[in-house]
Amino acid sequence: MNKIKSTSFSTGLAMFSMFFGAGNITFPLIIGQTVEGGLLWALLGLIITAVLIPFSGLMSTVLFEGDYESFFKRIGKIPGMGIIVILICLIGPFGGIPRCITLTYSTLNVYFSGMHLLTFSVMSCLLIFLCSWKRHRILDLIGYVLSPLLILFLLSIIVKGVFFSSSDPMGISHVVHPFLYGLQEGYNTMDLLASFFFSSPVYQRLKSQEKGGSRSLFLPIFKASLIGAALLSLIYVGFSYVAAHHAQALLGTPMDQLLGKIGQIVLGHHAGMVVCMSIALTCLTTAIALTVICAEFLQKRICKMRLRYEWALAIILLITIGISSLEFTGIVRLLLPVLQVIYPALLILSLFNIFHKMFDYKPIKFPVFTTASLVFIYQHIA
Repeated sequence: MNKIKSTSFSTGLAMFSMFFGAGNITFPLIIGQTVEGGLLWALLGLIITAVLIPFSGLMSTVLFEGDYESFFKRIGKIPGMGIIVILICLIGPFGGIPRCITLTYSTLNVYFSGMHLLTFSVMSCLLIFLCSWKRHRILDLIGYVLSPLLILFLLSIIVKGVFFSSSDPMGISHVVHPFLYGLQEGYNTMDLLASFFFSSPVYQRLKSQEKGGSRSLFLPIFKASLIGAALLSLIYVGFSYVAAHHAQALLGTPMDQLLGKIGQIVLGHHAGMVVCMSIALTCLTTAIALTVICAEFLQKRICKMRLRYEWALAIILLITIGISSLEFTGIVRLLLPVLQVIYPALLILSLFNIFHKMFDYKPIKFPVFTTASLVFIYQHIA
């Protein structure tokens, strides 16, 4: 039992690190900098879409024993596989991984302005390749080593920025509906998309410690999710308040350099290296997890084991280097139209799959495809 508790705790830390990537750093800072009044409402909206909904997606996939293919197959074999491929591309080499790399570059560039993006992307992908090679040790590496260091660095920024530094007036612009604004920024984290794939290694890790099916593991997975969700919420709230505290000083700062600027303001130029270490660890842990997921999918599902895992890693990372040339803001613009349509449909799919497992509720295709169609029509009319 003690071993299960220890595993749940380390898995919760790993969940936090896997979810906490480029968007999770940037968008809470944008909220804190932007919202003039009603910051608590904006944070509530952010926590709903960037914490509660992603962990609901993870838990719903756990009800399918971490088998995301069975999860998506309920909307049809071909549509389900099509959605999986789209999600792998979005969270992998065409979105999530290069976004982590470019945010790291932009943050470090505040301190080291002579760096070149292409060189930095190549070196980052080489490091990710080396860390992803031993895939069976990924959760141990993330849960026991990288996560505690990451949390330590992030908390140092929050504590110093909120309690031990002078503040500017909170907010520099007016947001009409802070709660809706927070909801929208939570979509941009893309955590719901990643949650379907994170559930498999999490489920397998806890399953190895206890015999039984998904029901017997539901409680330890739920505990691990609570740990991860609580840490995410704490960091979101802390970073938003730090940005609100120093809103005037952040005026005119590009979104991808907000954390680097915060580091200079709060910790000073030299101590800002702590920020560099935190952002590097944050993006490294997320990029490693996403790279392993994408490489395994390419090797097993697309190439039917005819491709070596090392070559699958190399292909994923080569595409990542190319997309990284768009820089952080360019990648955000590339992803936005797709996210606006697919995110609500995935939320409906998660909820109805939970209803299916818990209450044997059958309908699934109509609500999912209707939601996607309505959102698509609305976006084009708007």
